[in-house]
Amino acid sequence: MNSAVVFAILSLVSAGLNDVVFKRYSRKVRSRGMYVFGVGIVWAVLQSATFLIKGEVHQYHMPSILFGLAAGLFLVLSNILLLESMTHIDISICSTIYRLNTIGVVVLSFLILDESMTTIKISGVMLGILAVMLLFQKKHHSSSDFNFSLFFGLSIFASGLRALYGVTSKWALMHNADPDLMLLTVSFCWIAGGVLYAAFKENRIVFTGKKALYSLVSGILVFLIVNFLMVALEYGEASVVIPIANMSFILALAVSVTLKMEKLTMLKIAAVISAFVSIIFLSRA
Repeated sequence: MNSAVVFAILSLVSAGLNDVVFKRYSRKVRSRGMYVFGVGIVWAVLQSATFLIKGEVHQYHMPSILFGLAAGLFLVLSNILLLESMTHIDISICSTIYRLNTIGVVVLSFLILDESMTTIKISGVMLGILAVMLLFQKKHHSSSDFNFSLFFGLSIFASGLRALYGVTSKWALMHNADPDLMLLTVSFCWIAGGVLYAAFKENRIVFTGKKALYSLVSGILVFLIVNFLMVALEYGEASVVIPIANMSFILALAVSVTLKMEKLTMLKIAAVISAFVSIIFLSRA
């Protein structure tokens, strides 16, 4: 097993575990905004410490910062909506749909970046849509049909925002943006976005010890997700690394079922398999 695959798997494990932490946090009525704020603080501190340890000095580069702000906006909004969705529906549904953001990346790259749309890409998109349809299981859920439909839709919207983050990042790199400076800017977006969401949407800015603990764990995991993936991309090809990292929803489902946070159904298994093949098709293309 080469280094790229190892780091991609480490990113996968970190993402899968973070989805579980997200779900456990969202099971109770707690501020999502302050949680995201705390995660941003931990991530920014760890990212800054990494730069200092490496001895890297990043010059002020306005385009990189602007791209980072745009990418950060999409990413923080997608994660807040992911948290809100997990309040009402199973982690396997949210995590699988969120990782299918590859569909959005492919479609947006075709529309915005003028990339080709091949038969295998179209097949991947169709399989991804099939996975989402299989996950739409209102009759298996305890909450009302309206709430399920609403938050199912929010999870799809979160996936779309995550796709915009990916396309924005790709566009930024095409215009010679500094990826490290962008990454640090994105972490600060989590800090600002979390506070604004808590203040204007939730109308409460209270940071308790419990929130601090969850923020610490998720902050470390988010830091590991992005940095393990970055190292993996340095050692290997994106077409190999990214599909592996995007399979984190399988681990999230396994851990969730093991901890009895949700029940495993045949439709969920079919949806996971469909999503797995979809990501492979989209990435290989």
